[in-house]
Amino acid sequence: MKEWFKLEERKTNVKTETLAGFTTFLTMVYIVVVNPAILSSAGVPFDQVFMATIISAVIGTLLMAFWANYPIAIAPGMGMNAYFASVVATEGLSYEVIFGTVVIAGLIFFVLTLTRVREQLVQAIPDALKYGITGGIGLFIAFLGLQMSGLVVPDEETFVTLGDLQAPMVVLTLLGLFVTLLLMARGVKGALFLGMLVTAGVGYAFGMLSFTGVVSAPPAFTLMAADVAGVFTHGLYMVVLAFLLVTIFDTTGTTIGVAEQAGLMKEGKLDKAKPALGADAAATTVGGMLGTSPTTAYIESSAGVASGGRSGLTGLVAAVLLLLTVFFSPLVSAIADLPAITAPVLIIVGSLMMEGLSRIDWKTFDEAFPAFLIILMMPLTSSIATGIAAGFIAYPAMKLVSGKGKQVPVILYVLALIFAVQMVFFPAH
Repeated sequence: MKEWFKLEERKTNVKTETLAGFTTFLTMVYIVVVNPAILSSAGVPFDQVFMATIISAVIGTLLMAFWANYPIAIAPGMGMNAYFASVVATEGLSYEVIFGTVVIAGLIFFVLTLTRVREQLVQAIPDALKYGITGGIGLFIAFLGLQMSGLVVPDEETFVTLGDLQAPMVVLTLLGLFVTLLLMARGVKGALFLGMLVTAGVGYAFGMLSFTGVVSAPPAFTLMAADVAGVFTHGLYMVVLAFLLVTIFDTTGTTIGVAEQAGLMKEGKLDKAKPALGADAAATTVGGMLGTSPTTAYIESSAGVASGGRSGLTGLVAAVLLLLTVFFSPLVSAIADLPAITAPVLIIVGSLMMEGLSRIDWKTFDEAFPAFLIILMMPLTSSIATGIAAGFIAYPAMKLVSGKGKQVPVILYVLALIFAVQMVFFPAH
């Protein structure tokens, strides 16, 4: 094991790596509850999502561990799950068709990973748009958390307004939010997960949460028939592109960030970019076939790196622990049924995704406004794809009229044209 994961070369040991794996697991295990809660709202069977979430996460993390030897965990990404649910709701299509878009995006990602196109695409997209996408998704899922909990409710005059702060669900949400923020402010590892447990305990004490069991055999699941043909029938190319772009940017950015933190970058380059990104592409494809939204490298892996994780052994430990959660489906199902438990996680994760906005050059208008447009449109249209399209159209257009058109890569003009045609003639909501 030491030789396989090169522990001595990376100046670490089995004990340190094991502790780091536990730390990574604790900081990301919330997804096992939150992801089924979100996707089941789109009609996908809860047990199916539960198993798909775990299996795709375990496969992706193990590939990352053994193929790339990086201490990085993979699991269904926050934001993409909410977008998946919103597409199912607004398009009026079966979730099998939307899973078809996930499978196609995963396959395209895998092919791009094996070529230089992926690298060229990432380099061609301006940082302002990349950070704008991340920030917009953050607002998108935070707004979802506010809606789920009743903190924000529909209003005929103002569209949305503050909910009833005396409602039990709202009170429990605020309590859970306060406890989780307190834990995070104190630097407690696994704060999101622990906050959920505290909120669940209070909910149980006041009769808002009931359990039919805690431990059971893994629930039955099937290999879902993702309707790939339906993607072309309904012209869901914009949805595929949205899944693809966000997954590429998110995974690439997170992998580079965590690898740099762990001291694994060589001369400023990601030494094993293909296997690292290939692991996520494979997990996304498998996840789409089983019944979950696209996966991504988890920024929570940085907590494991901070605890000393330097090799794939950290990921192996996290993957084994994730696999063990299949025996707790009754507990997970009960917790997911109470929005007050998962809503604080959505709100806080949304805030964490704002960090990149500080890197946008807000003083340069033709850089700032396209990013602002993305951030604005995603939550207000309830569509990540629409936000991306708006920003990708605005950026080259503004550069062109300001006399900076030559600074824009050709591929960006092509994407802008594709998005413009899609929005006008084949709108996706």
